Amino acid sequence: MSSFEEAETEETVTCLHMTFYHPCQEDKMVFRCLNFCKREQVRADEMAKFGRDSNICHYNLMDTRVSRIQFSLQFYRKLNSSEFCFEIKNMSKKTKLIVDQTELGYLNKIDLPWKCIICFGDYQILAEIQEGESMDYFETHLHLAEVPILQERCLPSLQPTPENGISSSSFPSQGKSPIEIDENES
Repeated sequence: MSSFEEAETEETVTCLHMTFYHPCQEDKMVFRCLNFCKREQVRADEMAKFGRDSNICHYNLMDTRVSRIQFSLQFYRKLNSSEFCFEIKNMSKKTKLIVDQTELGYLNKIDLPWKCIICFGDYQILAEIQEGESMDYFETHLHLAEVPILQERCLPSLQPTPENGISSSSFPSQGKSPIEIDENES
């Protein structure tokens, strides 16, 4: 047998991609302690903590308005399943944590959807789970957003720009607005 045939099967690793946005990042550098664009391994039995206390949290947010521990993420496997998930828990007594449309008070926790937006204060975090098989650890991959995530993902722009760069307003016949009609009118 060749060494290739004898090599252990490579396991895929669950990766939590997190894209961070704060309106004052350029001025205050609130994310200066986060390691962007490099995957980091976290042991499966460890809790990933986000907050301002560097003695407790591995992911530090440099802002006095952030709690010592803002929130935590716990990696786990669903009962009678091979599916891996994350549970998010609000650890702040002062600030509510919003996961998509769900508001979490202090010590409330829910399963993290495979793709969601986490908000607290002026912070916006897009979280996306990339599934894997490893039970020993997971990875985090942090990214920095230049524009607000909520604006970019949820709110339609008033005047979309087509890929060819030609605005529909340059064609008068296509630029007509829809007309609202009462359902009782014919």
